Order: sequence, then C-alpha cells, then structure tokens
Amino acid sequence: MKRAIYPGSFDPVHFGHIDVIRRASNMFDELIVSVIHNKNKSALFSTEERVTILNRALADIPNVSVESFDGLLVNYCCQKGVSTIVRGLRAITDFEFELQNAQTNAKLSNGVVDTVFLTTNLEYAYLSSSAVKEIAYFGGDVSMCVPDYVAEMIREKYKTNKE
Repeated sequence: MKRAIYPGSFDPVHFGHIDVIRRASNMFDELIVSVIHNKNKSALFSTEERVTILNRALADIPNVSVESFDGLLVNYCCQKGVSTIVRGLRAITDFEFELQNAQTNAKLSNGVVDTVFLTTNLEYAYLSSSAVKEIAYFGGDVSMCVPDYVAEMIREKYKTNKE
C-alpha cells in the first residue's frame, strides 16, 4: 500500500491546498493530511478548527484522512510508517525552501523519508494562506480563494478579533 503525508499549517486551507490534495490522493492509496501544531506561530484558527475544516473540505475523498501532529515531521512519518512526504510548489522560491527541507528530512531519517513535489495548478499559483488572511483582514472577498464556509469562518474570526 502506497501511503503519503501532506503536512502543512493550512491556516486557512485554500483551493491551492485542496488541488494538491486531490491530485496526491490519485497517486497514493492513502494520503494523510497532517496539520502542523506550531507553538511558535500565531494561527488564525486553532489546530482543532483546522482539522475540522479540512475534514469538511475533503469529505468526498475516501482515501484521505486528516490529523494533527507536533514535533519533527520525520519522527511523525516514522511513527505513522510513512516514507513519502508530499509538498506543493507555486514558484521557484518555494522550490528552494522545500528542497532544503526535503534534504534535511532525508538526512534525519537516514534516507527512509523522501519528498514528492507537485506543482500547483496555475489557477491557484497566486494563493497562500498569508495572502488569504491579509485580503480578509482588510475586508476583501476571499471567496475566490477558499470554500464558502471557510470564507465565512474567516470573516467571523476577524470580526471577533476586531471587536
């Protein structure tokens, strides 16, 4: 059985993430979408909220599950018995960063963990979670970036944070 992990903060999940997940789910028998719990980042959504949002966004893909993890990605991969990491690339700047991470993960795992890169569909190449949050913070329409229920949740978060 071919299994892979697609890790990320997904804060919030956007159509670019969903595109990579759908395509990766066709390449692997099982894809674990793993929400990183990073104590050093200030997230818009809690880890639990992001897992819930992803479960809803991916409910129609039977071979995809959603979890969260804390710590080193290679340790998590070994714990899950998974040797492939999936990463999405939007631009050459992503590649430089992701290549270094892939090499580090391979080294830390003694070559057990490898990384597969999927280029983002051009339709979503401009998307990043940071951009979505900035657009929403300033009252812009994020419906072209995220599913409708996620757009509503983002609006509610910013409305609550500004009150």
